[in-house]
Amino acid sequence: MLANQGYAAYANNKIMTASPAELTLMLYEGAIKFANLAIEAIDANDIQKAHNNIMKVQRIIEEFQSTLDHKYLVAKDFDEVYNYLLMRLREANIKKDKDIMEEVLKHLRTMRDTWKEVMRTAHASR
Repeated sequence: MLANQGYAAYANNKIMTASPAELTLMLYEGAIKFANLAIEAIDANDIQKAHNNIMKVQRIIEEFQSTLDHKYLVAKDFDEVYNYLLMRLREANIKKDKDIMEEVLKHLRTMRDTWKEVMRTAHASR
């Protein structure tokens, strides 16, 4: 029990001290983790666990979407991608479709990897 409290304190501190860029990366990592858990649950025919994890991915995507700054043209493109992912997540949840979740996971990994490259490039240019 004490080890769990220590980990929780560490995780909370990591979040509280993270930059906005690091928080974005953490959200991508979380969405990927929950998508993987949903796929495992679909494989195990655990409908409730699949639903719960798909909903967690949806909430992360909704958070990304709500923080878009529409004064930049690229926000429209991201908004369309997020809308597409949300549509696919809803479909995957209704059908408990592993293939759709694999597609969403592929997009999330690409977006995460692109974000890592943006962070690396920004850090190198300082």
